[in-house]
Amino acid sequence: MDLSFSPEHLAFREEVRTFIASAMPPHLKEKAAADSHFEHDEVMEWHKILHQKGWVAPHWPTEVGGAPLDVTSRFILTEELELAGAPGLSPFGLVMVGPLLIQFGTPEQKKRFLPKILSGEEVWCQGYSEPNAGSDLASLKTRAEDDGKGNFIVTGQKTWTTYAQYADWIFCLVRTDGSAKKQAGISFLLIDLKTPGVTVKPFLTSGGTPAFSETFFEGAVVPKENLVGPLNGGWTLAKALLGHERTLIAAVGASTRAIRKVKRIAARTQKDGQPLLDDPLFRAKIARLEIKLRGLQMANYRAIAGAQLGRAPGPEASILKIRGSEIQQQAYELAMEAMGLASLTWFNEPGVVHPEEQWVPSLFNYLRATTIYGGTNEIQKNIIAKLILGLPER
Repeated sequence: MDLSFSPEHLAFREEVRTFIASAMPPHLKEKAAADSHFEHDEVMEWHKILHQKGWVAPHWPTEVGGAPLDVTSRFILTEELELAGAPGLSPFGLVMVGPLLIQFGTPEQKKRFLPKILSGEEVWCQGYSEPNAGSDLASLKTRAEDDGKGNFIVTGQKTWTTYAQYADWIFCLVRTDGSAKKQAGISFLLIDLKTPGVTVKPFLTSGGTPAFSETFFEGAVVPKENLVGPLNGGWTLAKALLGHERTLIAAVGASTRAIRKVKRIAARTQKDGQPLLDDPLFRAKIARLEIKLRGLQMANYRAIAGAQLGRAPGPEASILKIRGSEIQQQAYELAMEAMGLASLTWFNEPGVVHPEEQWVPSLFNYLRATTIYGGTNEIQKNIIAKLILGLPER
């Protein structure tokens, strides 16, 4: 298996770098340099810039608005955007429900929803997790009942619906057969968040940003035409969607950028009259993390090479998810260690610390979530044990 980049791919990497340098507005560059939190309007501003370039959904088929890029080029595009600190686009429409509609949606659903996901005219969020059904997703209680008039009546609660307060639509797993085995009685439903009976209540994350919400459904009327895939067949769609999400969480580019930041912080920090970066023990910590990242990068390249040959993401996505989420957390643990006492404040106001360090404590706290969302790392280890190692279930 050849894991090296061809001259054409190296040229494309330069094309992406040049585009980002010229197309990203100065106010976004300033925030990117400090790894600041991007507001929703800023994320959508960048979304529209990438849409005009034709790179907003490069993984979609070209006939529905994707870019004519091969798998490796798409990986390069993602990696360079992460390395530049560009605003991360909302994945719920572009990476999750969009590809699912392309695979399982009706012609009417594709025509109705896909163009507005691409343009950013409609923003999506995910309705999977529930208060008592997080990792055990199939235990969800939110129910959708047939009213006999061509609608479902949806009642229940979703939690951790990221950025639901900015979304127009939510895709939900709902229980449509309470008598069946728990994985067999679930359906995949698209719900307009403006529907009467739907309430979104945002709350702050431990990083101090308004990323998460609780979403309540109290007799919301949803047309049956919003059902994706077969009735009670939603579990198959759910698994397909999670595979894409877990591969995304590998975030090799973001971790590479974070480790570079750690080195710069350590170079500015003095310990016993010398830069912390020259301390052998601290250097050893950075080296161990870089070795882990290099391993993750090679595993990611293997997954990409497999995808280039037409193989869909399999259980290896769980490996990428575990390692990628752990490295993100460990990079910011090192950044906090390098900052010392300056890292103890919840959030550093401008001018208190170096601009690059202002958001480190907030990101450290936010990144505690990476080993939980997208399916906890404990669940991923169960998947690896069963599907890769062939171990028996307990």
